[in-house]
Amino acid sequence: MSEPRNLSIDGDRLWQSIMDIAAIGPTEKGGSRRLALTDLDREARDLFVDWCDAAGCTVSVDRMGNIFARRGGRDDSLPPVVTGSHLDTQPTGGKFDGIFGVLAGLEVIRSLNDLDYATDHPIEVVVWTNEEGSRFAPAMISSGVFGGQHTLEHGLSRTDADGLTIGEELERIGYAGDLPVGGREFHAYVEAHIEQGPILEEENISIGVVTGAQGQRWYEITLTGRESHAGTTPMERRKDALLGAARVVNLVNRIGMDNAPDARSTVGIIESYPNSRNVIPGQVFMTAEFRHPDDGILRQMDTKLRDGMRTIVHSIGLESQFEEIFYIEPIVFSERCVEAVRNAATRRDLTTRDIVSGAGHDACNVAAVAPASMIFIPCVDGISHNEIEYAKPEWVTAGGQVLLGAMLELAGTKS
Repeated sequence: MSEPRNLSIDGDRLWQSIMDIAAIGPTEKGGSRRLALTDLDREARDLFVDWCDAAGCTVSVDRMGNIFARRGGRDDSLPPVVTGSHLDTQPTGGKFDGIFGVLAGLEVIRSLNDLDYATDHPIEVVVWTNEEGSRFAPAMISSGVFGGQHTLEHGLSRTDADGLTIGEELERIGYAGDLPVGGREFHAYVEAHIEQGPILEEENISIGVVTGAQGQRWYEITLTGRESHAGTTPMERRKDALLGAARVVNLVNRIGMDNAPDARSTVGIIESYPNSRNVIPGQVFMTAEFRHPDDGILRQMDTKLRDGMRTIVHSIGLESQFEEIFYIEPIVFSERCVEAVRNAATRRDLTTRDIVSGAGHDACNVAAVAPASMIFIPCVDGISHNEIEYAKPEWVTAGGQVLLGAMLELAGTKS
């Protein structure tokens, strides 16, 4: 069922809402810093809840701090059509990553209220806790608990660099809800997001119809050698942990290049101990990750890393700890939900292209338990996870319009 052509969101209101949230945790270069479960995250959550209350929504919170704002349907016994994303950011994040999807969902509800427009199914907007994974690893932990990828105990016990757990911080900021995590039936889930890549802007395409997402494997690696004097220890007698790390970096990069163009491989963190200029490093902690849309190739990349690590460690005389802390298989989104997105864009005469997400999103976890899809809008130069991240107002409005149309098609409507 399609929405009437005169039913539209208020693009100016959506834009202003994004700017209002961006004022919480602003950065020097015009971005946002709201790490998960900090006081700034709480402030943004409180404002979102206030807006949902004003829009007549029923708000509830589960034990992972996920917030659900519900607009009733003509038949409240039906499962809801859900949208949403996250409020937390990277340490030097932008104004649009995550928050666009949350506030586009709220704008759908506000617009339906303005026009006194009813849907058969209820509509919900969800805020997922700790999507970024920048404070608590891994990323998307709360939607992962919701989707059954992690246990509740695992989710609540994740710690930050200071040893604080998600459970403790949820209690501290007042968002430790009492509802079970998961077990909620979704009729459909559609998440709107900036692309975080350059394709849509370069091809002058308004809407990315996201058909799936790459699989991911995240690793934490500790290499242990022996610290000793940089001036007196002969080269052949060194057990240099940082040398081992450098070879691992090269290995990770080579594995990615060998599986181009679809593979992605990254070392994001290196911490060397004792980090003194005249001491041979005795220990290094580092992270690595692989991404690929083919799970078979992703497994091959994993095997090459493990085999290559053993060779590196043996050649230098190091000890190692190697842990895969996160794995999500490649996702193929629901055909019904993907078509709803494509149909909504077509009805608005917006240009589209199918696209596979290179980034992980909460929709990937939700897809394990409910029909799901995503909507991408362009971002300037494809830049994201950066303070200068930017999406033009007309792109934001177009994405909101498509979200409205897709949700109405999935929810069923009656004026």
